[in-house]
Amino acid sequence: MHRLSFPILMLLLLGLAFSAGGCTVYDVAREERTVGDYATDEKIAFIIEKDFLADDLVKYLDFDASSYEGLVYITGEYESRAQVDRAVEIAKSVEGVRSVTTYLLPKKENDTCGTTDNLKLYAAVKNALVGDMDIKSTNIEIKTVQCNVVLLGIVGSEAERARTVAHAKAVKGARSVKSFLRVKR
Repeated sequence: MHRLSFPILMLLLLGLAFSAGGCTVYDVAREERTVGDYATDEKIAFIIEKDFLADDLVKYLDFDASSYEGLVYITGEYESRAQVDRAVEIAKSVEGVRSVTTYLLPKKENDTCGTTDNLKLYAAVKNALVGDMDIKSTNIEIKTVQCNVVLLGIVGSEAERARTVAHAKAVKGARSVKSFLRVKR
């Protein structure tokens, strides 16, 4: 994988910061977490991804980090077990992290699922969730890895979690659906 030039890297980081800041008010209004927990989780995920970016072994564009009440999830693809171990080590070192769960698949040379397929799959799942008025879709983070759907977030009820998983499983092209959705107690 190629390293990004400094100007491109800065634009990417600014874009991420702007997009996260641009929808925060709406997200928090619909969120199952408190404003403080939401802000802490966003900070945890940002620090982990910043540390991924600075690390020579972890390839930033291959790993995503998400946090929900200090429970961290790392999703993506890896080239070596050393990358996985290092990504977990980085995440565990961040203040406020209570646990780290991974959904990481080994990279495949000739996988029939490419970036375009993953993006289409993401859009189809997102569209299904947004169209269901019984689901607070902004609380649900969708990741796609090798055409496998990963659902993350905190939902308001067991019924909402079940509906979300059912929608994802019904989308054509999803090889599998892994739910890390938690019900707010």
